[in-house]
Amino acid sequence: MRNTSWCRVDERSVSRVTALRRSKAVVQMRWFGFGFNAFGQICVQQELVKGEGRSEAAEEVKVINPTEVSDHVDRIRASWSRRASLHVDGDGCVCLAGSGTLDSNDCHGISTVESRGCEDAFISESHLTLAFPDRIECWDLQKKEKTPSWSMEIKPQSEGSAVAFPLVPGGYITSKPPFYCPLSPHLKAKSLALGGEHVILLTAAGAVYTWGLGSHGQLGHGGLTSEEEPRAVEALWGMQMRSVASGGWHSVCISDGGDLYVWGWNESGQLGLPSRGLMKASQEKSSQLAGEFHQDVSIFPSKEPQEGEKHEEVFISIQAFPALLDVTPSCEIRTVSCGSRHTAAVTTTGDLYTWGWGEYGQLGHQTLTSSDEPQRVEFFRVEQMHVVDVVCGAWNTFAAVVKEEVASLKFPQNHSEKHAP
Repeated sequence: MRNTSWCRVDERSVSRVTALRRSKAVVQMRWFGFGFNAFGQICVQQELVKGEGRSEAAEEVKVINPTEVSDHVDRIRASWSRRASLHVDGDGCVCLAGSGTLDSNDCHGISTVESRGCEDAFISESHLTLAFPDRIECWDLQKKEKTPSWSMEIKPQSEGSAVAFPLVPGGYITSKPPFYCPLSPHLKAKSLALGGEHVILLTAAGAVYTWGLGSHGQLGHGGLTSEEEPRAVEALWGMQMRSVASGGWHSVCISDGGDLYVWGWNESGQLGLPSRGLMKASQEKSSQLAGEFHQDVSIFPSKEPQEGEKHEEVFISIQAFPALLDVTPSCEIRTVSCGSRHTAAVTTTGDLYTWGWGEYGQLGHQTLTSSDEPQRVEFFRVEQMHVVDVVCGAWNTFAAVVKEEVASLKFPQNHSEKHAP
């Protein structure tokens, strides 16, 4: 799974960031990262704060405190071991951090001149794909070549008809050869997200289609079979969706009303649903803390029900149909992103919620604990920061923020709260 880029496309999020970039508030938008950092893709070693009683090696790998990655970055795209920072003001350029790079200015043989004019990008373990107004270029990150390994000319799109990368006119771009995949024009695709081995597509009408590997329910069709061609997620039929995202083996989407729907694998709680694996891990930890290192977890059952009561815990390993997840009852979900086994969502009030696998600190709660319940990242609330976007790498998370006083001007809260039924 490490050779795959987990890609989240949210057209409204891109528009919001673009609006910020064009305003005077652009200098106040900042990106923070947390989670897996073995290759320095979040921050270089000397920038990490040394904690007492913790090994230097562990600190190099895990960044549990949200850490500012760099200044003047407009967008971030991430893979397992790399981060691509997009500077799209002016002529635009891309810089890489992480595996194979010496620092954020070393673009693995791809100079800022060669990426100048780039409007978007996505990155995998093997390739960096750049989107220009008139062409797409794929650069092989395993080789330091001066020309792209693949390119394709495209017709420049008008601002009102432009599609969201990795969609391109007539199809979409993947992170490995043959790169270009055609799509039927009847789908009228609006945005698309690439999962570990599956694809989720949003149409202009707000319908959701999926295809690819289905072994963990990530296609949302109710079974575990794979699909070679796009198939509508019938459980969502009749409900208009506005954005989609995809993780290693799970999928999510946001409705026009700001509700979040989830499906697929839940082994690490990445769907925000009860996970047996996390329950067992919690019991094992409790057993160890009590000094019972050799006890079997099974001897710690749930509390016995009283006479006349029924008690049965429900755990979900695979959710093969979309399920509505109530992240927070007070407001809507604005944007969402998925890592390999974790999920992050931004609300209309500027809060960041995360859940799922947290062993590298990618949930941002300043711990290494996993969670099968959405929890707010308190760091940004304490620092009076308003989260406007989130991008997940496979094992890490990057959040874009502005100060709350800027957010009150750029993101007025009218219509942000959920309407009462």
